[in-house]
Amino acid sequence: MLNHRKRRDKELPYISDASVLMEQFRSKLLIHSFNRSLPFNVPKEYVLFHLLGIKHGKSVYIEPPFRCDYGKHIEIGDDFYANSGCVIIDVANVKIGNHVMFGPNVSIITAGHPIHPAVRNTKFEYGVSITIGNHVWIGANAVVLPGVHVGDNAVIGAGSVVTKDIPDNVVAVGNPCKPIKEIKEEDKLYYYKNRRFDDEAWNEVQKLINEQTR
Repeated sequence: MLNHRKRRDKELPYISDASVLMEQFRSKLLIHSFNRSLPFNVPKEYVLFHLLGIKHGKSVYIEPPFRCDYGKHIEIGDDFYANSGCVIIDVANVKIGNHVMFGPNVSIITAGHPIHPAVRNTKFEYGVSITIGNHVWIGANAVVLPGVHVGDNAVIGAGSVVTKDIPDNVVAVGNPCKPIKEIKEEDKLYYYKNRRFDDEAWNEVQKLINEQTR
């Protein structure tokens, strides 16, 4: 008899049999409790991370509601924020770097199914790992699909569907998501499109950047 949990963890095709579903059931109970808690309940959030087996760094916060399949396949770096409605289908590993932000309703999907209907009807499925680099911002309602690597400093536009790797230092948008702009040093001066920081805010920006680089 096939060991479907081991096959899943090796990124081989597997079936969600009773042993797989029992793992998910435990995770879903924990997440259900978390999603009913009061806002900004950081102690409960860190307890959830521990019980689910989510590896994480410092200053990590996820707005409820949050969904994942297991939790133990997720690794998050320092200074992470996910707005409400975040979904991480962690059939395979999901690695998220430092200083990453998710807008509302971002979905990170490692799972998939064969495209041929006869094979799909056998209930075989798969998971392929996703990696998100450092200093990444993923906009609202974006979807990242199996096997994707998002490079350092990238910005993924709202509503994008990321089907292929995204390089470092670009703004990428669309379905399928593609780079449209390289992020350059002069972009520091602007907070939105052609709107520049005013002098008061810019002085504070420079101070905060200097503090980060010490």
